[in-house]
Amino acid sequence: MERYRTPRPGTPHHRTRRLRAALLALTATSGLLLTACSAGGSESSNKASDGKARTGFPAPAPAPQNSQATGERQDGENSYASPSPSPDYLSTFALDVDTASYGYARRTLAAGGRPDPATIRPEEFVNSFRQDYERPDGNGFTVTVDGARTDEKNWSLVRVGLATRPAAETGERPPAALTFVIDISGSMSEPGRLDLAQKSLDTMTDRLRDDDSVAIVTFSDKAEQVLPMTRLGGHRGEIHDAIDSLEPTYSTNLGAGVETGYATAVEGRREGATNRVVLVSDGLANNGDTDPDSILDRISMARREYGITLFGVGVGSDYGDALMERLADKGDGHTVYVSGEDEARKVFCTQLPQNIDLTARDAKAQVAFDPGTVAEFRLVGYDDRRVADDDFRNDRVDGGEVGPGHTVTALYAVRTRPGADGHLATATVRWLDPDTRDPHEKSGELETDALHYSLRDASPRFQVTAVAAYFADALRQGDDRWNFLPGDPGLGELQDRAEQLAKKTEDKDVQQLADAIEQAHRDQD
Repeated sequence: MERYRTPRPGTPHHRTRRLRAALLALTATSGLLLTACSAGGSESSNKASDGKARTGFPAPAPAPQNSQATGERQDGENSYASPSPSPDYLSTFALDVDTASYGYARRTLAAGGRPDPATIRPEEFVNSFRQDYERPDGNGFTVTVDGARTDEKNWSLVRVGLATRPAAETGERPPAALTFVIDISGSMSEPGRLDLAQKSLDTMTDRLRDDDSVAIVTFSDKAEQVLPMTRLGGHRGEIHDAIDSLEPTYSTNLGAGVETGYATAVEGRREGATNRVVLVSDGLANNGDTDPDSILDRISMARREYGITLFGVGVGSDYGDALMERLADKGDGHTVYVSGEDEARKVFCTQLPQNIDLTARDAKAQVAFDPGTVAEFRLVGYDDRRVADDDFRNDRVDGGEVGPGHTVTALYAVRTRPGADGHLATATVRWLDPDTRDPHEKSGELETDALHYSLRDASPRFQVTAVAAYFADALRQGDDRWNFLPGDPGLGELQDRAEQLAKKTEDKDVQQLADAIEQAHRDQD
């Protein structure tokens, strides 16, 4: 998590993307990154009249020169500032639509356990819930920026919301060429792993279109191509037979599986189709190359030259979260965790088009806080998605791949200066067109007067975002690297708020959040 920072103009601090330091504990998972057969705030376009993206960024006003600009607190409040204040006013990160961390935490709590704090990624909790953002008509994003006050003096939560166009009907999307790389190692014999993957793939095979294609690669101690790229039209029985024949065997050589999977995807690549490698595994690699950077270096040509992206589907009560997450991040993809048949069906069948189609490549966001009104800020989560501030417009630096029907939310804790009035922040998203790779940008603004609502009076979806972030905060408090969110209400009050929001929104996902908080609260007592 990005530490609280005190902005100072003129000396931007360039941060490099940090890879996760702590090895994330085993998590169970799945989430197929294929997703979706279906499927406010102030906005300003950052394109010039000729349609090209402008390169200028709306810079904040100069900060007044006083003791607070150094990061020192003079007002007697509890300090959330980092020990070594960073003097910049920019926050830059690659977009991320992963949700595996939240799914695994729910499963662990439901089983009577407590998630390892190192597996808690707050942005994945926040991004697990529907939002109320406006959506664009075409590719790209809308930008919504809003906020609400917390109970901590001068502290607010600021929400930066990005939304893509609604997912098209299944018939409107481009055809898919999907290479499934399936773990059949001994650890996949546990119920809820290979058997769940097989049921899901069988159901998905019946739902895909005749002009879609599927290939299957398996791996244990070695990798094997079970089915070359095969059109579904007239061949569904053959594909079902290949899926049903899978049986768990030996150790886990995940590196060989990914390498063979990409080779199969390149061999069966289809022009005009969306080409994906989908890795289904518990991530418990114990044989061969287990380093994600090394694995992906070997297939970098397929990833970059052919635009074949990697999606991770995690399964199992023990789950190699760290390995799966880094593979997806470095492979221009994302991960989802699946723990049961209902979740698997939703991911493989209902959400499929969101990741078969793409609306943006290498998407990055940059938020410029105004040092005249903002004393400190901190981005909640996105620890391993940070990008150096001066690489925001460097299109050679990887961003995130996002499909239709998605929303991406970034939550900031912001301490405003006493009596602050005027411009507070500008949020800009930059992405490449998925076909032409032309760059585009869109911006949204936030003024201090938008913070007049308290968190309890904010919109229901904003409140759900805050509850999810505070819940992640509570679960991660065993991690010494963590700076806690201001205005922490505690698990008891969080549970009450979540229950109220579940009734107000009539959203099953919010009720599941309330249930998870109740389990964590009960375990705490």
